[in-house]
Amino acid sequence: MAAPSPTDHHGRKFLGRLSLPERRFVADALRAETVGGVLLLVAAIAALVWANVPAISGSYDSVRSFHIGPAFLGLDLSLQHWAADGLLAIFFFVAGIELKRELVAGDLRDAKAAALPVIAALCGMAVPALVYVLVNVLGDGSTNGWAVPTATDIAFALAVLAVIGTSLPSALRAFLLTLAVVDDLFAILIIAVFFTSDINFLALGGAVAGLVLFWFLLRTGVRGWYVYVPLALAIWGLMYNSGVHATIAGVAMGLMLRCHRKEGEHQSPGEHIEHLVRPVSAGLAVPLFALFSAGVSLSDEAIGQVFTRPETLGVVLGLVVGKTLGIFGGTWLAARFTRAELNEDLAWPDVFAVASLAGIGFTVSLLIGELAFTDDPVLTDEIKAAVLIGSLIAAIFAGILLKMRNRKYRALTEEEERDDDLDGIPDIYEQDKPDYHLRMAKIYEAKAAEHRLKAEAAAAGAARAAGGSSADGGRPA
Repeated sequence: MAAPSPTDHHGRKFLGRLSLPERRFVADALRAETVGGVLLLVAAIAALVWANVPAISGSYDSVRSFHIGPAFLGLDLSLQHWAADGLLAIFFFVAGIELKRELVAGDLRDAKAAALPVIAALCGMAVPALVYVLVNVLGDGSTNGWAVPTATDIAFALAVLAVIGTSLPSALRAFLLTLAVVDDLFAILIIAVFFTSDINFLALGGAVAGLVLFWFLLRTGVRGWYVYVPLALAIWGLMYNSGVHATIAGVAMGLMLRCHRKEGEHQSPGEHIEHLVRPVSAGLAVPLFALFSAGVSLSDEAIGQVFTRPETLGVVLGLVVGKTLGIFGGTWLAARFTRAELNEDLAWPDVFAVASLAGIGFTVSLLIGELAFTDDPVLTDEIKAAVLIGSLIAAIFAGILLKMRNRKYRALTEEEERDDDLDGIPDIYEQDKPDYHLRMAKIYEAKAAEHRLKAEAAAAGAARAAGGSSADGGRPA
């Protein structure tokens, strides 16, 4: 069952068993994302209730449009902008660290192993964009929102898994995480290239100088949050004032952290900082962004517009149809041409189900929706409603597909986690170790001796009972 190494050209497995360190990293990362996803789901529901209950809906716009911040620094922003430009910089900082780690220590470090998820992710962004453009060209709509359905929200996808109670094997979860990391990278590039306003070169030069200083301090081994946090805030402020989207600063700083371990290190600096910052990102930054961005009108008229207006219909079809077909088709073609064999414990319908789960686009889709239609607040809200409805349809569809295979997934997960010798390492990773088999032999010998004693005791009890019955049978009534 073990997957060959990435350099094995003849027997390389797709969705094969992860190495133990990679499996542990994926488990830790997804555990935090799952908790954050549940909070994200709660925040989105709270925003929708707040924006649609007549008694309190007026306060929603008042709160998110409330301005705060130093105007002399160009940072007198609404709470909604602080969430989108400020808090999401933390989210993209973590995404930058994840990407750096994948490139130097994860699945993306080897070109052959990385080819399949990278191709799948690229197809999973290109096809939704094409679906959106096609719908809007045929329907005479605006093509400005082509990038809205290209993003996958890993936290929301995992929250759906937590709600429906599906246990995906670690290989499928790792595939989903890798897709999301590559997806985030290209979403960042899209934001930087296509949604940058007029550039203030003085502020941009200051931001670049700050990044150079950040890199220099890291390379010279300077430590202390009191050095890096003020510098990071200054870089973010300069990037915001430059006209380049401020979240790019977060990504750039995340990519600068060292994510490979030196001899004797339990964690690299990047892994350590990610461990500290990820809960802030997943538990605070992203849910607050959802709270101030997901509150859109869901009246009958607004929902009807989602399925009749080309811009919103393009988003829904892009997420539900484009994402699924793009990721599944890209994966199948890449596996075919690279001759990678699918893990024998899984089937192509499992890949299709995960591809449909990737159609849940939330955080980055909402952000791009705001950037794409910034001059049309009504259309912006309709695009957000389309993102919510498209993600909901994708979640229901994926949930049905995954539930159909849940018994198989549960059996695979139990097999992956079994630790009969109680040494803290799953047994499936120790099949080639003599010490493991000797430990198991002692365990089974002890169990066999215990059962022999129980058998002797049971036989003695049965004999006494038989003797008693015989004696009672010889007595006169």
